[in-house]
Amino acid sequence: MDKIKSLWADFTKRHPALSQFLIFFIVSNGVTVLQMILMPVMKAGLDKTTLVDTGFQVLRCGAVGGEPYYVFNYAAGAISAGGGGGLAYFLAVEITMAVAQVINFFLQRKVTFKSNSSIAKAAMWYVLAYIVISIGAAALQGFYKDPIYQFCQNLLGSAGVTVADVITMIINCAISFWVFFPIFKVIFKQEQEPEAAV
Repeated sequence: MDKIKSLWADFTKRHPALSQFLIFFIVSNGVTVLQMILMPVMKAGLDKTTLVDTGFQVLRCGAVGGEPYYVFNYAAGAISAGGGGGLAYFLAVEITMAVAQVINFFLQRKVTFKSNSSIAKAAMWYVLAYIVISIGAAALQGFYKDPIYQFCQNLLGSAGVTVADVITMIINCAISFWVFFPIFKVIFKQEQEPEAAV
């Protein structure tokens, strides 16, 4: 184990940016696995509520193919029955993402970037970035969510919903992964420690 630590320390000295990216990649994938475990659990629990029959379609921004296009488009009804999952699906996605991002924030700050800057300031910027990225990812999801669910359900029947959940979660995580790394480099700084007075 000491040999591995020594090799890693040497690699980190020679390639600080690459080593930081590799740690970011490992932590991000760990958080993605957590999301993939948590999402079906949240969705299964919320699908048993009346929230699945409550539509959540907000931030309309035009039309696609003559149909209204919403940034957050979760029509009422179960996905397996041709609906959009309703408020239940929206909450499952957002609660899962929020839990994962809180864990991600602390791990990336301490483990990847070893930041000693203001946690409050970093958290403020992180939340702002999370909101902007979530809206952008939701807008993009409108283009790929329905075709993925239809394809998976046609191919696998009711099990296709679970497979489609995983695929859409992976796409969402991939978007976040590539957008967050440069943001983290800005908000998670290592500030110079003041020198002790002699």
